[in-house]
Amino acid sequence: MTATLPRVGSAPAASVKRRRRSLGWLAVVPLLAFTAVAFGLPAWAVLDGAFTAKDQATGATSYTVDNLTTSLQGAYLTALVGSVKLSAVSAGLATLLGLPLAQAVVTSRHRALREGVLTASGVLANFGGVPLAFAFVATLGNAGVLTRHLSLKDTGWDLYSFWGLVVVYLYFLIPLMVLTITPALEGLRLQWREAAQNNGATTLQYWLHVALPVLLPTLLGGFVLLFGSAFAAYATAAAIMGSSIPLITMQIADALSGNVLVGQENVALALSLDMILVAGVVMAVYLPLQRRSARWLA
Repeated sequence: MTATLPRVGSAPAASVKRRRRSLGWLAVVPLLAFTAVAFGLPAWAVLDGAFTAKDQATGATSYTVDNLTTSLQGAYLTALVGSVKLSAVSAGLATLLGLPLAQAVVTSRHRALREGVLTASGVLANFGGVPLAFAFVATLGNAGVLTRHLSLKDTGWDLYSFWGLVVVYLYFLIPLMVLTITPALEGLRLQWREAAQNNGATTLQYWLHVALPVLLPTLLGGFVLLFGSAFAAYATAAAIMGSSIPLITMQIADALSGNVLVGQENVALALSLDMILVAGVVMAVYLPLQRRSARWLA
């Protein structure tokens, strides 16, 4: 009968590994602390204010759901629906236009052109706010350069309208879509196209039955990402439109500044909570799609 002797040094090695793992968590503590301060405290302030009502006469506060109820009625509900509509239309068009542009970049034989387009997309995707609004007003506004030279007003063009704002949003959403979909297009294997061609498939059939089904999770994820970007945009629309188009970001600004009614700060926080909930739904849809597309294109 042979006795099994314990391996010398195995217990100390295991304890060293456990000690390293426990010390590894210490490196994450600064990030967790920063996240708690930068995101946790504002989120708690929004959540607390959304359910708090203040008596203007006595200054007493109480918890209630009246703010949330108000945020889903009347002009506030119209603004929420308007923001969702604008974001969905802009994101849908940017997805449809960004895919062929990204495909042209990926299949280009000129490396300089490819790198130039991707670099420009990275810049334009982050170009927004008041400078972008000024550029479009000077170019396509009522007295803009292209508006006068091309007589766009005779065709019914109006920058200060829903579709005018959609065009402005496409300026930074299409480059963002190019950046989002390009890695997925590069992940399409050449063997898939060759196998489809060997079986007699045309280019259209390859895209309909092979490429697009593989790219669908990434396309949907890109659409959701563009939707969130357009939904949260404020400065560009505020500089161009003011309050002519009902958007939830405009309603939040008006409620905080008291432009329409005084004492609506908590309603503004309730509107912010509505936006957080919509963003949460967007992320809940985006993350599974991102994981699925990464699994196919790995």
